[in-house]
Amino acid sequence: MTLSGKKVICLLDDEFEDLELWYPVYRTREEGALVQFAGPEKGRTYIGKYGVPATADISYDEMDASDCDGLLVPGGWAPDKIRRYPQVLRLVRELDAAGKPIGQICHAGWVLISAKILQGRKVTSTPGIRDDMENAGAEWFDEAVVIDGNLVSARRPPDLPPYAKAFVEALAGSRQ
Repeated sequence: MTLSGKKVICLLDDEFEDLELWYPVYRTREEGALVQFAGPEKGRTYIGKYGVPATADISYDEMDASDCDGLLVPGGWAPDKIRRYPQVLRLVRELDAAGKPIGQICHAGWVLISAKILQGRKVTSTPGIRDDMENAGAEWFDEAVVIDGNLVSARRPPDLPPYAKAFVEALAGSRQ
């Protein structure tokens, strides 16, 4: 259990990409980390694009960067909603400043764009938001996984195995 004692927040809102949420969550949990879902409302169940539910353990208001070791941001259409919450953007900026792992896949890059942490960073995403990523100052690569310091990014569901592995490794390497 390489991640025993680690705590990760996974952001939620409706229309997350089901596999992009659950695959890295399960892999991170398999390694011993506690993964909590955070959504706009604690206790509310959010539904993925393909109907798979996930219930928020905590609300965005309860998130605390000093009390977690990493962040997972799933893709789908949820990131366009998630990025509208100041609490989320603050958390992303604080985790980034602390060098804690931030995993993002597909459209999740929108959250990092809105948090304004991509200037000069190397990333990937779904090609559909490549221009958005580059306009935010990032250098974009068409690769399964791109790691730049604490940022771990991936393009889409076929990239989930190397993405989840890279996120787990980043979290394991961030021992405090």
